Amino acid sequence: MVMAQSLFIGLRQRLPSAVVDVYAPPVTARLAARMPEIDDAVESDLGHGELGLGKRRREAATLAERGYDQAIVLQRSAKAALVPWLAGIDQRTGVRGELRYGLINDVRTIDTKRYPLKVEHYALLGLAHDDEPLGSIARPCLSVDHANQAALLARLGLSSERPAVGFAPGAAYGPAKAWPTSHYTRLAGELDARGWACWIFGSATDRPLAEAMASAAPRHGVNLVERTSLADVIDLAAATTRFIGNDTGIMHLASASAPSVIGLYGSTDPDYAPPLARESQRLWRGMDCSPCRERECPLSHHACLADLSVADVLHACLTPGAAHISSLHAFTHY
Repeated sequence: MVMAQSLFIGLRQRLPSAVVDVYAPPVTARLAARMPEIDDAVESDLGHGELGLGKRRREAATLAERGYDQAIVLQRSAKAALVPWLAGIDQRTGVRGELRYGLINDVRTIDTKRYPLKVEHYALLGLAHDDEPLGSIARPCLSVDHANQAALLARLGLSSERPAVGFAPGAAYGPAKAWPTSHYTRLAGELDARGWACWIFGSATDRPLAEAMASAAPRHGVNLVERTSLADVIDLAAATTRFIGNDTGIMHLASASAPSVIGLYGSTDPDYAPPLARESQRLWRGMDCSPCRERECPLSHHACLADLSVADVLHACLTPGAAHISSLHAFTHY
């Protein structure tokens, strides 16, 4: 959803008077309120992977009443294309995907060698036709609610008087995406000793890790697991000096408001989905077996992230842009 904002910005530039709405699950649909390019959000009641033909027909009827001229389908599944088709929307744009003949009638082809970034793949779907070249695109930039930010700082006891590092140490997709717990705790301890605040974000499954990090940073570490909404993360990330995280949704969400982001990559490709912050660094060892894109390390050593040193990440945090960091992956495409 965050990366799709670049598509929405491009649509608004190309079609300034058009109505641009988002149809999405409630959690991501709420992010539309932070995107000035979006007019409205239509929330879907469908669960992840649910076929729910009855629900799809009802939601298609809602879209049909709104009279859309075009639907841009970002997901590749047949289920994602069903509702626009059932709604009778004339132009249904997307890639061919799985079993979507007829469901998608404006089929786009993505030249992944020319356009390697996922955010570019979304932006390409907003062009008038498949042969149009993609120019420069705007990075995602979510609106910050400064009143909510001030209230959060006060309620959570967060100081704005010292440099702060936001952390997204979780990896819901699987452990192959996760920098080791021991590394995160050592890094939090190093930053805490230098007087930096450590704000640790995550879901319920990240609680043990967040507690360990907060214990390693006894002076300025704050466990924020389950204490913030996605909108709160946007506002608090904007108040950080640096934000560090695995290649996960929270890291990419923070990239749309935080001033500086460090993404830690192992099993995934930093040339496909890098952090799109105003200032960003990507640390990746680039091993022969990477990117495997697996949930768990198929070789059982997890060296792509286990061998990514705390010293490298600490140096990247304290000295952003330092070219001599051995695992620094240059950002060359965006």
